Amino acid sequence: MATMTVSVCTYNRADRLPDLVAALRRQECPVTFEILIVDNNSSDDTQRVLAELAAGEGATLRFVREMVPGIVPARNRALEECLGSTYMVFMDDDEIPKPGMLAAAFDALEREAADCVGGRVKVPFEPGERPEWLLDELLGFLAELDHGPEPFWITDHTTPIWTSNAAYRMAIFGDGLRFDNRYNRVGKAGFGGEDAMMFETLLKRQVKIRYRPDMEVEHHVEKWRFTRSYFFKLHYTAGSKVGRWQNSIYPRMACGVPPFMVAQALRQLAIALQMFATGDSHAVRQGMKATYAFGLIAGRFRKWREEGKGVC
Repeated sequence: MATMTVSVCTYNRADRLPDLVAALRRQECPVTFEILIVDNNSSDDTQRVLAELAAGEGATLRFVREMVPGIVPARNRALEECLGSTYMVFMDDDEIPKPGMLAAAFDALEREAADCVGGRVKVPFEPGERPEWLLDELLGFLAELDHGPEPFWITDHTTPIWTSNAAYRMAIFGDGLRFDNRYNRVGKAGFGGEDAMMFETLLKRQVKIRYRPDMEVEHHVEKWRFTRSYFFKLHYTAGSKVGRWQNSIYPRMACGVPPFMVAQALRQLAIALQMFATGDSHAVRQGMKATYAFGLIAGRFRKWREEGKGVC
């Protein structure tokens, strides 16, 4: 008989865990499921809170402590802990599952025979909390995801799913597939990229990926992320990681950086500055493109220095 584990990686969010666990225990699912919490060496009351929750009624809760810092070691620890389960669901410690979430995940994996399934992630806002510049087109960078009201099979990059709401057939990890530690993030660092790289890998392996809109969670974003600087830093970091780990060789390069990338970054910056000066509502998005471009340059330069290839 199929078994399912819901895995949550947590760091210093002891105050959010009781509501999350209570919501999970209210979920209806065709099979009995367990809850696994991976504590990434939190310094708050997480261990005490988890011990109290483990003694509560409802779905079994077990917890482990992963001492290596970062989301990748935590996610990979969860995979190791769940290898004995048929299916595993990933969600984050700042989320709440909507009714029917687990049933939808199980249905996609069991009846529809998906290897991976992802669902909606909604970011709720309190009145007056959302800045005017935070347009709908930017919500995806707060992990919001909505590919529409109908389920479908995912076959390309245009409709990604993320580990904030994803479930897997654990057999696909039997050959040692794990999250890439090069894309780790620690603490409040905004961008890691580990889930994007996993999605890319699953596409390359041609596993069966399903989108289910009825598999839905609410993502309660911390207010410190509602700033332009957060979005710029997010994209600079993303660009630097891509530049460092996915850099190609070009005929003309200086210090590992092709001149055309510098020209592109300067052009993107000039456009962004003009848009901010004229009050264009899409200025933040353009600023993100510019910081990503400069991040690419920084990542390539760092890689060049690490390889010790000499002077520019």
